[in-house]
Amino acid sequence: MSDTILRENSAVRRAPDSYRAHGRPAWQRVLFTRESAIIGLLVVVILVALATVRNFDSPLTVTYLLLDVAPILLIALPMTLIIVSEEIDLSVASTVGLSSVIVGILTQAGLPFEATALVALFVGVIAGALNGFLITVVGLPSLAVTIGTLALFRGIAVGLLGTTAITDFPEFWTDLAQSRIPGTPVPSIVIPIVVLAVAFAILLHFTSFGRGIYAIGLNKEAAAFSGVHVDRTKFLLFVLSGLVSAFAGIFFTLRFGNARGDNAIGLELSIIAAVLLGGVSIFGGRGAIHGVIAGVLLIGTLGSALRLANVTSDVINVITGVLLVLSVVSTSVLRWVRSKRLGSAGKSRKEVPASSG
Repeated sequence: MSDTILRENSAVRRAPDSYRAHGRPAWQRVLFTRESAIIGLLVVVILVALATVRNFDSPLTVTYLLLDVAPILLIALPMTLIIVSEEIDLSVASTVGLSSVIVGILTQAGLPFEATALVALFVGVIAGALNGFLITVVGLPSLAVTIGTLALFRGIAVGLLGTTAITDFPEFWTDLAQSRIPGTPVPSIVIPIVVLAVAFAILLHFTSFGRGIYAIGLNKEAAAFSGVHVDRTKFLLFVLSGLVSAFAGIFFTLRFGNARGDNAIGLELSIIAAVLLGGVSIFGGRGAIHGVIAGVLLIGTLGSALRLANVTSDVINVITGVLLVLSVVSTSVLRWVRSKRLGSAGKSRKEVPASSG
């Protein structure tokens, strides 16, 4: 009974804010969001780069920019869902490295590339399932689990291949990974990225499964009471993360033409930075796929423009870090401002009857 009363009271407390938000015109609800701000900032950065950076508008720049952000963009899609559910997966880059090594070893052993790719994808599923099992069944925190599996998967990858690199892959597949859509500077990898982005957007924003993810991020106990299978949902999210990370590992291997145990090391930081910059709350319960895509492209565009302007990688990392800190801090600041406004509105409603009486 007390739980029911608590949920009803919390719903009543949230009602004025929800009514006020949905009482605004539709164009305000679309434009006055963090996602729209990131998209606007991306447009500004592109325009400034086009006006000031030499060769930024060349087709080759566009090609390499999209090739560079492709693995980040792929993994950012399931990472968005995970962070919205108030969890995190730090093992994604290690899964990329492990799948790369699997592809290299099996290809070197003479297996058809198609078979090696399927095995690598299966390994990614197993890696994600291990994370999901430890988090949802054993009950361990995702931060601790994925830090551990980050080291575990990377250790297995390096242990299998050592310090050597495998560079002998079918020419058809390496050419395909670096190919462009005919008549454009856009790499062919953008096609599966668009397909996956649409699939993840539909899953998150237009299905009951996606609404359950938001509910878990806001309050997993309340989500469970409302019928959401919390543990099953989180388990599936980590499996999806492992699967997509393995796919990114296959692309990474073919794009650079080598399989190494240290492939994609540190990539998880760029992925998390892009997701948070794209408007996903680190506290869960908030975020959108289109904002994350804009965040990935913003970091990639900014880095590409600065490199063409001969800015060192250390300075680029500092700028990226500042953007990430600002994106996280802004969430807390906006929440504080909103709570102050609600508090002031509540006081004014109480004072009006008293003065009129």
